Amino acid sequence: MVRVTALSSPFLLGFDDIERALDKVTKSSADGYPPYNIERVAASAAEPEKLRITLAVAGFGRDQIEVTIEENQLTIRGRQQEDKTREYLHRGIAARQFQRSFLLAEGMQVLGADLSQGLLSIDLVRPQPERIVKKIDIVARD
Repeated sequence: MVRVTALSSPFLLGFDDIERALDKVTKSSADGYPPYNIERVAASAAEPEKLRITLAVAGFGRDQIEVTIEENQLTIRGRQQEDKTREYLHRGIAARQFQRSFLLAEGMQVLGADLSQGLLSIDLVRPQPERIVKKIDIVARD
């Protein structure tokens, strides 16, 4: 059986990677924890335009969060250990683990990560490629 997708057009050549990326994104977890924002940070005189991903990670320390990039996938993992020395009368804040992944476009770079007041911010930048116009010579074969 042949699978027909939006990228199956004969005019879209070499977009196999995009199709695989779309498949990966649609199969990703639908868990809403931790909540996050993605914002565009305007360019300044000293810095280019950035994207900032901010995750609400209250209760997690710097040593309990791991940020990695593998094959254009940014992954943030949080792991908390259960504190066996505490006796809770009510437990409303669970020690839970999380994993949140973002698929990055080719060329995206992570500038850094910052944890402050329960918010983890990760700054990304996409270097602007130089525009190249190349003329292709036509060979006449008679």
